[in-house]
Amino acid sequence: MIRYAPWKVASIILGTLVAILLVIPSLLPVSTRESLARAAPWLPARAIVLGLDLQGGAHVLLEVDTPSVVRSRVEALRDDVRRALREDQVKLTGGIGLQAKGVQLRIPDPADRAKALPKLRQLAQPLGASLTGAVSDFTVNEGDDGVVQLMLTDAGIDARVRRAVDQSIEVLRRRVDALGTTEPNIQREGNDRILVEVPGLQDAQRLKDILGTTAKLEFRLVGDSGANPGDVEQLPYYKASEGSGTLPVEKRVMVQGEDLTDAQPGFDSRTSEPVVNFRFNLRGGQQFGQVTAENVGKPFAIVLDEKIVSAPRILGPITGGSGQISGNFTVQGANDLAVLLRAGALPAKLTIVEERTVGPGLGEDSINAGKRAAYVAAILVLGYMLLTYGVFGVFADIALGVHILLIFAFMVLLGATLTLPGIAGIVFTIGVAVDANVLIYERIREEAHSGRSILQSLDTGFKRAFATIIDSNVTMFVAAAILYLFGSGPVRGFAVSLGLGILTSVVTAVTMTRMMIALWYRWKRPTVLPI
Repeated sequence: MIRYAPWKVASIILGTLVAILLVIPSLLPVSTRESLARAAPWLPARAIVLGLDLQGGAHVLLEVDTPSVVRSRVEALRDDVRRALREDQVKLTGGIGLQAKGVQLRIPDPADRAKALPKLRQLAQPLGASLTGAVSDFTVNEGDDGVVQLMLTDAGIDARVRRAVDQSIEVLRRRVDALGTTEPNIQREGNDRILVEVPGLQDAQRLKDILGTTAKLEFRLVGDSGANPGDVEQLPYYKASEGSGTLPVEKRVMVQGEDLTDAQPGFDSRTSEPVVNFRFNLRGGQQFGQVTAENVGKPFAIVLDEKIVSAPRILGPITGGSGQISGNFTVQGANDLAVLLRAGALPAKLTIVEERTVGPGLGEDSINAGKRAAYVAAILVLGYMLLTYGVFGVFADIALGVHILLIFAFMVLLGATLTLPGIAGIVFTIGVAVDANVLIYERIREEAHSGRSILQSLDTGFKRAFATIIDSNVTMFVAAAILYLFGSGPVRGFAVSLGLGILTSVVTAVTMTRMMIALWYRWKRPTVLPI
């Protein structure tokens, strides 16, 4: 018990000092922290990240537009069917008709029908495996008089919506990260909803504009007004000199926006207007160069979300794989468009079903309330330990202070977000931490009352209480892990602080308290236990 290695004492003291260095930046103003980082870049300068409920910010709940997912899939299915039948030269009567959840066609010739049906069934590829097996995308039904229907299944629609949510989360994360915000929370809510929380961002409208835009970029040729209506569509176009209007644009997409590799805001060298400079990958650059070479002198429409943002005339072949989008942008508008294009297009339309802005004043009130709760809890616990265990209570109180310090230090290292439920978790772990000390001290009392010497009582008390402490803390840690894995939002914030508090309480209550008692015994050589 009294033989405590010097390296152990040194490591505990060093660990405490490192924790202090990690936590100090969180206590400093932002300006002081930035100055410190410039003056001494080798010092840790990261601060604890405050959640939405503590520093304010924007909260938006989005829902995937299931009808648009179904409509997009039906249109893609129509194109797949048309391509498959064209390859086998199958003749149709009346074309391919679109329905709410599928397509319908009529193949009057039995020979053509017998040739086409196996090809159509091959298109119905499973989307993936589930607990009950593969999920079928659509079914092929043969009716009377050569009518064939390809209908989407409910399981296939659900799977596509889930996939759209997963893809949308990644796109939204890239968009929000590009705004320079800190620790955004983007997660799934149910089957078709996405929760986005951005601490510190007070411009909710800008966030909605960034999140709600699909950013589907296409490059098409401007069509002739007298062209076949099936090949041309009218799209809205705003021109500063002419005002709002429409332009006929070919439905055929010459170059897809998916081939973009980069997009950056800039300024036009001639007009000094904000523009967006973009660059294609190899495939997109080749297509872009070929289209511009074959259509010199023709206007080329740049279409974003079914709206023409620019329609420049092709003056010559553009073979460098890069170009420029101009469209009467503001500086922020050009920057936001570049963010959208870099992040990629959303796979489906998102609808905002709930929005909320938390002001920094409310966050300050939450912080003050959390501080008061923590201070009251700490004072009561510290006072109880002092009155009940005397000098041993002082050791427990010192260990408790280090315990809270370690929680914040680990949060800085992990980049975890501190929320109001997280503060509640820290307050809760204050009681958990001293609970281990109570178990140890009461065990030491029992050993002393049974007639053992002071040294034997101390040594046996720590050893026999250790198993009980581990059992209770493991049980609580498992509960915290379950809350983190299956919870969301505030529940996760509580679980993080609780889990870290449980881990650090074992270290401080057992290792640190034991060290202090060992050093006290070697210094005082008491004849009576002070508890």
